[in-house]
Amino acid sequence: MTLLRNFKLAGLAILLSALVGCATVGQDFATHNVDQIQIGETTRAEIQSMFGEPWRTGVEDGKRTWTYGKYRWSAFGDAETTDLVVRFNSDGTVSSYVFNTTE
Repeated sequence: MTLLRNFKLAGLAILLSALVGCATVGQDFATHNVDQIQIGETTRAEIQSMFGEPWRTGVEDGKRTWTYGKYRWSAFGDAETTDLVVRFNSDGTVSSYVFNTTE
């Protein structure tokens, strides 16, 4: 009985360490659309149409900022990250953007 209990506890420990060993934050977005962004021309509505709702929104240096991103970390392997940060002019067009990925 003790041996069976030890096997159950070991299995539970392995399962918990696998669950705790990785984390994902953010959401997928259409990275193939990034090359369609044109500074000073692409609008917020067009960005939303291309990528959906932003994962985060904010303000940087007085400019509205939308962030799209998916970040996956693992204790047992390399991190996989992809993000797009879009900054908008006061007229609602893209001021600048940054796209980064580890894929």
